[in-house]
Amino acid sequence: MKLNEIKDNEGSTKDRIRVGRGIGSGKGKTGGRGVKGQKARSGVAVNGFEGGQMPIYRRLPKRGFNNIFASEFVVVSLGRIQTAIDAKKLDASAPIDAAALKAAGVISRLKDGVRILSDGELTTKVSIVAAGASKAAVEKIEKSGSSIQLPVVASAE
Repeated sequence: MKLNEIKDNEGSTKDRIRVGRGIGSGKGKTGGRGVKGQKARSGVAVNGFEGGQMPIYRRLPKRGFNNIFASEFVVVSLGRIQTAIDAKKLDASAPIDAAALKAAGVISRLKDGVRILSDGELTTKVSIVAAGASKAAVEKIEKSGSSIQLPVVASAE
């Protein structure tokens, strides 16, 4: 067998049927669309239409809401920070903030700040500046001799 002799198996491909090209073709007049009505026309998309009965998106009750003012944080684990320090991507002597994490490739983009989670261990003494942290993460950071700086949140009194 040579490369110029390669071809598809017999019957594996079909020719495209050109519809709407005269009644002699067998696919003329209505062009395989049936007869009249909305779906015989072009540009029809009747998604969610259930023939006049109450559609499911209206039968089901609405629940909850989406807070458009909610902050969206990028989550970073302590283990991921330690891995970046070990790989010499993060400088342990400088404060570790969102910009440093982005420069080191730990996070891909800055959202509303960085939230530190306690997954993994932190063995190097560092100074972390973050928008938020879990209680367990703060405990692990302070246990390793490191410090974390979080924004002061005014209590609602």
